[in-house]
Amino acid sequence: MLARLRESEPVSWIPALDGWLVTSRDLCVEVLRDPDTFTVDDPRFSTQQVVGPSMLSLDGAEHRRHRAPFTDPFRSEAVRTRLSDWTHRRAEDLVGEIAPLGRSDLRATLAAPLSAEVMSFVLDLEGVAVADLLAWYDAIVASVDAVTEGSIVPEMGREAFRDLHDAVASSVPHSSLLSSVHAKGTLSIDEIVSNVAVLLFGGIVTSEGTIATVFQQLLNHPEVLQQVFADRSLVGNVVEESMRLEPGAAVVDRYSRESVILGSAQIESGDLVRLSLGAANRDASVFTDPDRFDIHRDNVQKHLTFARGPHACIGIHVARLQAKAAVDAALSGLGNLRLDPAGIGPTQGLIFRAPARVEALWDSW
Repeated sequence: MLARLRESEPVSWIPALDGWLVTSRDLCVEVLRDPDTFTVDDPRFSTQQVVGPSMLSLDGAEHRRHRAPFTDPFRSEAVRTRLSDWTHRRAEDLVGEIAPLGRSDLRATLAAPLSAEVMSFVLDLEGVAVADLLAWYDAIVASVDAVTEGSIVPEMGREAFRDLHDAVASSVPHSSLLSSVHAKGTLSIDEIVSNVAVLLFGGIVTSEGTIATVFQQLLNHPEVLQQVFADRSLVGNVVEESMRLEPGAAVVDRYSRESVILGSAQIESGDLVRLSLGAANRDASVFTDPDRFDIHRDNVQKHLTFARGPHACIGIHVARLQAKAAVDAALSGLGNLRLDPAGIGPTQGLIFRAPARVEALWDSW
C-alpha cells in the first residue's frame, strides 16, 4: 500500500490521520532538513504529551539547549571507548544464560534486557532497577502509541512517568553523566528528566526492535545466516539492511509552520506532516528491488532509519553497537542457530515496530 501511494501520490492526505503522509525518500529528507518550515514544536506531538518538552519536541535554540549537554557520551569515540567492550561482554553473558535452554524468544531474553541495560549504563542510572525501567518503558511506549492513535495520555503512562521522574531526579547527584549535565546550569531537573525519558525509552524501544528484526531476518534467511556464520565481517551489513527494511521507528511527525508546496501537495499552516520512514527506506527510485533482504546492497547507508537534519538520532552509534554485539554473541554462543517451528510473531506497532517474538532453536550442550 505504501509503495502504491509513493508511486501515485507521494504526499497524500489521509483523513484517518487528519494529516499528510509522505512516502518518498527525497521528500522525507526535504522535510527533515527544514525545521524552519516543518517543526516538531507543536502541542499535538505525542511524546511531548507523555514526557514533556525535550530535545525531541523542540526546535531551534531551545532544541540545541536541550540536546547539547547530552551529546558527548553518544559520540562515536566515546561509545567505542566506554561502551564497546562492556556491551559485548553483557551480550555474551545474556547468551550464556540462555545457551543451555536450547530454545528461546530472542526478543525477550536478549534484545530487551540488553537494550535496557545498555541505556541504563550509558545514562549512569545504576541505582535504578532494570526491571523497573522496562515496566515504565512498556507503559510510556504504549501511551505514545495511544496518543498517536488519537487518544488522551492513559493514566498508566502518567503514573510511569511520575515514577521515572522520581527515580531519575534522585539519581542526578550520584550519576556522573546527569550530575555533569545539571552542573552546566542550562537545564532544570524537570528538563533533565524529560530528556532522559526520551533517550532512555527511545534507545530501548528502537534498539530492542532493531535487534529483534535482525534475528528475524537471519532466521528467515538461513542461507544468509550461514554466510554470516562463516564471515563475521558481514554482521554490520546485516544490521544496516535489517534497519532499512524495518526501521525501529516507522514514522516521525512534523507540523507545517506555513503554507507550502511539498511535492505536488498544497500543505497549509498547522497541518500534520507524517513521514513514513518505512516507506522511504523501500523507495524503488533509490533502492533496487527494495523489498529484498540483500546484505550486499551497496547504498544501504541511504536509509532514513536514524532520520536526517537537526533531529537525527543522537544514539546512532549505540544502536549499531548493541545490534552487532547481540549478533556476534549469538553466533558464538548458540551452535547451529535456526528458526523454531513456533516461528516469529507478526511485526507490530504503529510508531515503534518489531516482531512480537523471535523464537529460535540451537544445539545446547
